[in-house]
Parts: sequence; C-alpha cells; structure tokens
Amino acid sequence: MPNLATTERHARLFRNGRNQAVRIPREFELPGQEVIIRKDGDRLIIEPVRKYNNLAELLASWEPIEEEFPDIEDPPVKPEDIF
Repeated sequence: MPNLATTERHARLFRNGRNQAVRIPREFELPGQEVIIRKDGDRLIIEPVRKYNNLAELLASWEPIEEEFPDIEDPPVKPEDIF
C-alpha cells in the first residue's frame, strides 16, 4: 500500500490574474513546460505533455492491444497495371 505522506498533500489555491492556480509541492513537480488538464466529475487530472523525438518512440510508449480483430470477409483488392 502506498504511503499517503508521499502520495497526498494539501496545496493552496490562489488567483493569478483572472485564472485560478494551484501551488504544486516539489515532490509532485511535473516534467516539461506544458500539461494537459481534464475534468473527471469533480476531480481535475493534470498530466505532463509528453514530447517524442520520432514515431518509433511514440509507438514504443503505447500498450499492446488486447482485443482480437474480426476476420475480414472480403480479400483486399489486387493491384492492376494501368498501362
């Protein structure tokens, strides 16, 4: 079971101009300069924007698909020479 002292803390909300902001404690700092924020009920979920150098890095970060794909009834169209 995770230690609540390292997974949960109270933080202060404050105003920054017309925006509401939150002070993120050092132990919860996120990498990078941007985050994605989404709302799930009354919860806010904040995730770092992940930047990938190339397509191979992006694909390597994905989890494998567990579902089975249906059989295709029609075979693919055969290419034709158009000369």
